[in-house]
Amino acid sequence: MNKLPRFEIRPLDEGEGGGYLIEFPDFPGCIADGETPEEAMLEGADALKSYLETLREPGRPVPSEQ
Repeated sequence: MNKLPRFEIRPLDEGEGGGYLIEFPDFPGCIADGETPEEAMLEGADALKSYLETLREPGRPVPSEQ
């Protein structure tokens, strides 16, 4: 996956464990985190790949990117 679809990334406070959280609004529940924004994006790409593979296995509809 070379290009990530629309995403939101935000810092996590220390109470949430620190680092950064990435979310994909077009793919509900698909989130990941990392110590840096770059790491969060790499982890996010992996999470999105797994998310889409999981949807495709039983033939569930895949949300379209907006």
